[in-house]
Order: sequence, then C-alpha cells, then structure tokens
Amino acid sequence: MNIWFALAVDLVAVVLLSYGLYFRRHGRRDLLFAFIALNVGVFAAMAAMMTVGVGLAVGFGLFGVLSIIRLRSDAVTQTEVAYYFTALALGLVGALGREIPVMAVSLTVVLLVAVFVADHPRMLARTRRQTVTLDVVHRNPEMLRADLEHRLGGKVSALTVLEVDYVRDLMVVDVRFHATGSEAKRETSRLVEEVAR
Repeated sequence: MNIWFALAVDLVAVVLLSYGLYFRRHGRRDLLFAFIALNVGVFAAMAAMMTVGVGLAVGFGLFGVLSIIRLRSDAVTQTEVAYYFTALALGLVGALGREIPVMAVSLTVVLLVAVFVADHPRMLARTRRQTVTLDVVHRNPEMLRADLEHRLGGKVSALTVLEVDYVRDLMVVDVRFHATGSEAKRETSRLVEEVAR
C-alpha cells in the first residue's frame, strides 16, 4: 500500500474516532486535538522507522512509552484511556498496513466499530456510577444502602465507602446502581439527543 493511501485511511479513521465518536458524545475539545495529534505522530514515527528498517519491537516499545507518558501527565477517565489506546492503535495499524492493506483496513474498521458499540449511550443505559458525599455517617450498611437508593432513585448494586469523617459528619461513597425506568429513559433520551447534535 502506498504510504499516502495508508495515511489517508488512517486520517479518516482517527477523525471518525475523535470527532464522530468521542467529541460528539463527550465534548472535550482538548482531547479531540490530543487524539488526532497522537495518532498522526505515531503514524509518522512508525512510517519513518519502517522506511529505515527498524523492527516491530521498537515500534511497540514506542507505543508503550507514549501511553505511559500521556496517561501519567493528566487525570483521564477510563473512557478517555480507551480512546487514547484506540488512537495509538490506529496509528500503528495504519503505518504497518503498507505491507498488508486488506488487514490494515479490516483492523481499522474493527477498532472503530468496537469503540462505537462499546461507548454507545444505549449500551447498559441504566447502569450508573457516581461518587456521593453524604452529610451523615451511616454505621449500618443497610441504612446506607437505603439512603443512597432514595437519593439516587435507583437500585444500588455495589458500593464502596471511600472516606468517613466523624468530625464533619460526612461520608464519601463510590456507588454503582441501576436507575429506575423513568429516570433511565430520561437520561438515555438526553444522551441520544446530545449524540445526534
């Protein structure tokens, strides 16, 4: 595959990933820029290394180093980590795809479809995670669960107490819960409307 054709395929893929999927769903402009810059940088580095005959091990080492540096430099959510890795993978696949174009295009499509489906607003739409600060300390786990279910309007599936402060009389709890039907429908329709914009 010609390097310029490989680059064109890679650019289309990363624009679909960063703008078509990530930005329209999550709205962070800074990360949209980061995904594209990272992807094109990895592609260029891999293309240059392949031109001078550097082995694949060095390319994947670059992949690891870039990932560690980026993820240690800022607080990112697990969703954003997934988009970062996909942007890196698209750059590597695109550059390596000069040798086997059908495989490169196929893997690019697989990566984009996987992200599209896994991060779709309708996927597990009723499942929520929230960190809640309560203005009361519950010593009884059942009372804590009942209080959280009342406040969040859903069925708590798991909870972890992160902090208890008896001086200020508060608790911080990480909660996983399933929203009730009406709340889930409202939230899902709101997310779908945001994606459609």
